[in-house]
Amino acid sequence: MDGGGELGRGITRGQAVKGTSVSESSLHRVERGLTSLPSVQDLKSLLNRYGVSDPSDVAFLLDIHKNSLNRGWWSVYRTFMPSGFNMSVGLEGDAKILRVYQPEVVFGLFQTQAYARAQFETAKPVDERTTEFVERNMEICMRRKEVITRSERPVEIHAILEEATLWRVFGSAEIMREQYRHLAELASLDHMTVQILPMSRPIYRASGNFILMDFAPPLPTVVSVYARRFDAMRAEAPAPRETPRFLERAARDLEQS
Repeated sequence: MDGGGELGRGITRGQAVKGTSVSESSLHRVERGLTSLPSVQDLKSLLNRYGVSDPSDVAFLLDIHKNSLNRGWWSVYRTFMPSGFNMSVGLEGDAKILRVYQPEVVFGLFQTQAYARAQFETAKPVDERTTEFVERNMEICMRRKEVITRSERPVEIHAILEEATLWRVFGSAEIMREQYRHLAELASLDHMTVQILPMSRPIYRASGNFILMDFAPPLPTVVSVYARRFDAMRAEAPAPRETPRFLERAARDLEQS
């Protein structure tokens, strides 16, 4: 999500960072969600340049910045995470609602341990990853899932998955069947909504995966385009009540193949 690009429309990065400790390249990385600003004063300066003056929006963004700098459980894994991923993991735990579109693989918080491991093991020789990298990322995967199983204020998730994602086999047929069962269990929870976009239906699809994080205050308007995309897919996808039946059918078809 290029939030900074939306906020700063009409302002060059050079103009935005003038008088701050932020370089143009660093600002570009912040806009892409790959890192956070090191200084709260720089954030305030940028918000002023971008014309963000509403007190609730300013307070919201300052709170996001503060949380992104806090050292949580994920901080010890920073060297094993993609750039900017630690910030995303940190914010997941504070979000009230996650709206997710995932067209390639099962959403990370929904993955079984076996499915996640199969993904890492498949990529290990190609990406030249070490065994330690795989094991540390497995720990990250399992810790992340705590936000949906915790007893107090579990995060609410509205997820849209592509049917093709569920036919993409990782590991073995048994691993996939276990993943289907896990998805069905999650879909039955009150704070989970899972919809599957069928391959045969000619409906709107976003061009890539994204996550919208809803917090207690209203979301800034920079995410509105993604919200429209999500709402368009949610409206045309089969109803959530169809998801368990789809997963049962997928498990049977996989067994017969």
